Amino acid sequence: MKEIINRLYAEKNLSYEELKLLIECTGEEDTEYLFSMAREVSKKYFGNKIYVRGLIEFTNYCKNDCYYCGIRRSNRNVRRYRLNKEDILQCCENGYRLGFRTFVLQGGEDLRYSDEHMEDIISAIRFKYADCAITLSIGEKTREQYEKFFRAGADRYLLRNETAGKEHYRKLHPPEMNGESRKDCLFTLKDIGYQTGAGFMVGSPYQTTGDIVEDLLFINELKPEMVGIGPFIPATNTPFEQCRAGDLKLTLKLLSIIRLMLPNVLLPSTTALGTIHPRGRELGILSGANVVMPNLSPVSVRKKYMLYDNKICTGDEAAECRSCLDRRLEQIGYEIAVDRGDFCTEKLQEGSI
Repeated sequence: MKEIINRLYAEKNLSYEELKLLIECTGEEDTEYLFSMAREVSKKYFGNKIYVRGLIEFTNYCKNDCYYCGIRRSNRNVRRYRLNKEDILQCCENGYRLGFRTFVLQGGEDLRYSDEHMEDIISAIRFKYADCAITLSIGEKTREQYEKFFRAGADRYLLRNETAGKEHYRKLHPPEMNGESRKDCLFTLKDIGYQTGAGFMVGSPYQTTGDIVEDLLFINELKPEMVGIGPFIPATNTPFEQCRAGDLKLTLKLLSIIRLMLPNVLLPSTTALGTIHPRGRELGILSGANVVMPNLSPVSVRKKYMLYDNKICTGDEAAECRSCLDRRLEQIGYEIAVDRGDFCTEKLQEGSI
């Protein structure tokens, strides 16, 4: 297995069968070797710096009815909310004071926010925080809409495709949703000039090893600037609420594989990892991740943005989240980088370390 890992390190690519073998490998020695190689590559490009993104969950209304999601349209038990522009700017102000230089506006696909409304919010953040990056995570839009937001000042866009397989996608989503449309959006975002983030769930219902291989091959084809993966966690009042959560070790292995496949990618250690294991985010960093996304949303709404059950940090103030992360990262030999943390090309990154 080490031969396959070394080839991935050297060539940044593997065949379908090689990826399948690597994913299914259960040997502890081989797995630890994979983790160590991923750490080596991450440190080569980023040193011991971890980038932080301030997450602002500004609406939990959504027009979609994804079977796995706690804020799906048909979940009548969700206490819905929306933040206005002033609320969002206050979150940014708090985050800026704490050293955040990237703000991530994340929400359900809420049709109440018109294009003009979003442009106004983006422009206001851009005007007030010119040295910060603005990331959007608001779902599928038309090319025209993406271009409007880009011109208003958005730099990055996160759109997790959740799964690349057509059949698997159909099992996780209602008939009106289309996985190929989501992929098209990702290529459109890259074409416009966004730093683009894709990603998938690990251990979602009906997922096979073959589905995961398809996910990795799609990621390698797209070559996004950011890849967000995390374990599936069941959410109450959804069709999958009784399903088993995704596996920690498999998620960590996939983080390492992605790090070797796309050496300079921005790779978060997600809140979902921290939810399924007390040291999940630290383990993600030690598997090759280099981004964390603390929550800047008002504490009053955090428990209402429940994509899955038992989400961590819903009661912490932003300052508490930041200081807690500082301590946790220091304990494993890493530190937070106080800058935008933009994606850099391999050549530029090698020259800067």
